[in-house]
Amino acid sequence: MAARRPNFWQNSGYSLLVRDEAGHLLVSDDFLRAYLSRPEIAPVEESCDKERALHAALLETPKRTVSAADIDALADPDGRDNYRVLIDFRDRLIDAGTVENCYLDVFREGAVGIAPLFLDQMAQVILRAALDGTDDAFQARAAELLFREQTVTVHEGAILAGDLETVEMLANTGGMGSVGQLLVEGGIKPRQVDLDVMQADNAYLYWQRDERHDMVVDLSFTRPGLDALCRVMEAWVMHFTGAAVSIQPVQKISDEKWVWHIGLDTEASAILNDLYNDVEVDEIRLGRLISLFRLEFKDPSLMRHDIAGRPVYLGLAMSDKKRLRLKPQNLLVNLPLAPEA
Repeated sequence: MAARRPNFWQNSGYSLLVRDEAGHLLVSDDFLRAYLSRPEIAPVEESCDKERALHAALLETPKRTVSAADIDALADPDGRDNYRVLIDFRDRLIDAGTVENCYLDVFREGAVGIAPLFLDQMAQVILRAALDGTDDAFQARAAELLFREQTVTVHEGAILAGDLETVEMLANTGGMGSVGQLLVEGGIKPRQVDLDVMQADNAYLYWQRDERHDMVVDLSFTRPGLDALCRVMEAWVMHFTGAAVSIQPVQKISDEKWVWHIGLDTEASAILNDLYNDVEVDEIRLGRLISLFRLEFKDPSLMRHDIAGRPVYLGLAMSDKKRLRLKPQNLLVNLPLAPEA
């Protein structure tokens, strides 16, 4: 009997969505209902009757029209603000038809105008679809880089990325939750908690704690974590564009005909731009580069005709505060696709 594939990231909402013929995620009523259960939206004891009525009506018909007057009638100013944000996002999803279209439309418009939380949630559920059926824990963990900020530690030559929110929580509580927070507030330092670095012999543990975000991934050259990130980015491009690409890590760019590059984050974009334009980059900034990649289209006819067949170089870097905020949209909107592709 075939091994059962892990059903990971169950809180992403993936199970509430169905796919269209292209494999993209159609916006469903149940997916929209999930947002109504968020603590920012769910009624509380102090909620007014009109807020309760609006919430009940949306639970019944998640795609019903909600006017500005409906929201202005709510008594709580925070509640009004939260509903404005949610309904704007909901309307974008409905108009787009699929989560993928909504995600791309945000960046095609040039002005984001949407809560970063919603962007990350869309990226996660799209990645869940793109990776559906995988049993590679390294790929699932590496995919978290596309929707969760990381903190980077360079230790004995290894480049270790840990989930920023988790690392900060553990630093404040020692992994003891609210009890640990009370100890900190009382001037008592809680015990040290070490995170597990994902290795071949412990990677299976990821499936038991996939939503705890407490495993560190090694992004060093030749390590499985970096290879997994390449496979994730390939799947991301394929899912959105249908273009098959090959992405491999490289240690440097030695290409006299270097014609195209994409920074996968703000820092990497600036560094690659300077290198491309022969602007001197000091050692400190260069040291922030975590990895370079070479992307090649398996079908060069899908590329812009003037650069068809040439490699695309990618860069990934941490900030001066050792934060890593990968922007997966860069890999889509800056990819040199032919207009008809």
